[in-house]
Amino acid sequence: MWGPPLTYHMFFRAAWSLALRKGGPGIREMHNPGSAAHSKEKMPPYTNYHAQRSYPMPDEPFCTELNAEQRALKEKEKGSWTQLSHDEKVALYRLQFHETFAEMNRRSNEWKTVMGCVFFFFGFTALMIWWQRIYVFPQKPITLTDEWKAQQLQRILDMKGNPVQGLASRWDYEKKEWKK
Repeated sequence: MWGPPLTYHMFFRAAWSLALRKGGPGIREMHNPGSAAHSKEKMPPYTNYHAQRSYPMPDEPFCTELNAEQRALKEKEKGSWTQLSHDEKVALYRLQFHETFAEMNRRSNEWKTVMGCVFFFFGFTALMIWWQRIYVFPQKPITLTDEWKAQQLQRILDMKGNPVQGLASRWDYEKKEWKK
């Protein structure tokens, strides 16, 4: 009754649904990071680290997985801080926080990229308009040429059109020039 196109569409829709449900080579399976089919290694845990000026103390430290040197530094941290050097204190800070307030507040150069893109698209648009005026749009009609406009004005003046308030009232017919 409905014909082949609807049957064809329904077949592929059913096949796609079956592939997603079975966990075959569908989208759900391909994007699953814990899938054993794609890698044997365990993915690193995702952290909820979020620090910014309005929320400077994140819930989790910046580095969650520490190497041997960093673990030794963390053990040394539990002792007296007077025994720590300045570099060790900075390293401990970097384990806890990603950026300092000065680094968070520094200006970025992103405005240069944005302005570069804006000017690029302005230039591209200007090139497209120039190209369209040359190759796409037709030539101007003859009625827009200066010669045609001069002839049309002379015809209106010769016919003395609108002699009370129009063009003919501003034209001196004896001197053949505009009135002052």
